[in-house]
Amino acid sequence: MTEHIFRENIKIGQTVSIILKKDQRTGKRTEGRVEKILTSAARHTRGIKVRLENGQVGRVQDILSETENSTHGL
Repeated sequence: MTEHIFRENIKIGQTVSIILKKDQRTGKRTEGRVEKILTSAARHTRGIKVRLENGQVGRVQDILSETENSTHGL
């Protein structure tokens, strides 16, 4: 699931799917845009921890879209 997601692949502004700490047992995912990358390691077995623009913190499970800047060639 998250083995292929490395810190270097996550960019500020991307839309991602995360699992919040409270949802780890159920696996419920939350979508949002990355505001800050919190994990300093290149990878993590449970996923790279990020803070979304709405303030929620969780571990990335999937990258859903690129940043707006990268899609416009900036």
